[in-house]
Amino acid sequence: MTLRIGLIGYGQRARLARELERDGNAAAVVAVCEVSERGAADARAAYPDALVTAELDELLALDLDAVMIFTPDDLHAAPATAALEAGAAVFVEKPLAVTVADADRVLETARRTGSRLYIGHNMRHMPVITLMKQLIDDGRIGDVKAVWCRHFVGHGGDYYFRDWHADRRRTTSLLLQKGAHDLDVIHWLAGGYTRSVAAMGDNVLYGAIADRRDRSGERMGDWFSLDNWPPASLTGLNPVIDVEDISQLNLRLDNGVLASYEQCHFTPDYWRNYTIIGTEGRIENFGDGAGERVGLWNRRHRGWAEPDESFEIPDAEGGHGGADALLVAEFCRFVREGGRTQTSPVAAREAVATGVLATESLRADGSARAVPALDAELVAYFERGQTA
Repeated sequence: MTLRIGLIGYGQRARLARELERDGNAAAVVAVCEVSERGAADARAAYPDALVTAELDELLALDLDAVMIFTPDDLHAAPATAALEAGAAVFVEKPLAVTVADADRVLETARRTGSRLYIGHNMRHMPVITLMKQLIDDGRIGDVKAVWCRHFVGHGGDYYFRDWHADRRRTTSLLLQKGAHDLDVIHWLAGGYTRSVAAMGDNVLYGAIADRRDRSGERMGDWFSLDNWPPASLTGLNPVIDVEDISQLNLRLDNGVLASYEQCHFTPDYWRNYTIIGTEGRIENFGDGAGERVGLWNRRHRGWAEPDESFEIPDAEGGHGGADALLVAEFCRFVREGGRTQTSPVAAREAVATGVLATESLRADGSARAVPALDAELVAYFERGQTA
């Protein structure tokens, strides 16, 4: 059976839908809901046989097996709940929502309707992350006690400060919009969820650039260039810039693990560095792409030392080191069969909640904020693979 898929939003991230065309997925895009003229034109060119409409109700009235939501972050929750109410399986690009209330509402709607919910946290399929997770699960560093992540967002000026991402009304903060990936990974590698978070941050560079313009109708690919350097030389930034371009937070998880996350949007390089420390060793990645490596230290050394073992990060076909292909393949399997998945709606909500409370902390006095837990019965529903 070929799955009938509808797309809601057809902008930058909608290219992920091309992964549906891979062998084994047996899925076809039959409808696209897109309100912009450019997006609608692109959708018609990509899917000439599909219905392209600006009306969500028209798309949801079709006999669809699933929808995939690629709208801007603040527009995730409303179409997600509408599609769940209509009985379709739903893929929501990360972050699940930009408020805790909206994230919880999506999960509650999924449980009440019984419609299947899947969140696009593709980093759970990235080879560098799955390699480190396997080393942890194999007991190579003992029990995890600390996770540190430094995120060098070298493309920050182009990715997040020339359009709606720079406006906190649309994103809450980049700790949420960008950091949701890493917060989810920290939770996954540590085996727990944040219950206390304290953060600091500021806009120290991009907010001082006076050259602004409305880029409605444009996309990141229209202006991205490695020649956009140094960061202070950028022009044509978003008219509103009120999100932080550098931030850091400390986390205490429900299982006692301590974690930290640092994010900077004006570094010359672009990658993530994870260090995971256990009771019997530590692991750390040097680069996060194919052919780069993860080091393992599990013997005592007098001072600095090369890793006791090194593991090459494998490659796979598709975006994000093959993660996008694996993500979409898992979603197609989930639509057909249900059951548990490597991504998790509960974990996606916990990443949102951590990002929201971290933002509250950094925009106040930096003191710790309690992250509210989900209702236990709701957690149990998703842990059972979304079965009653």
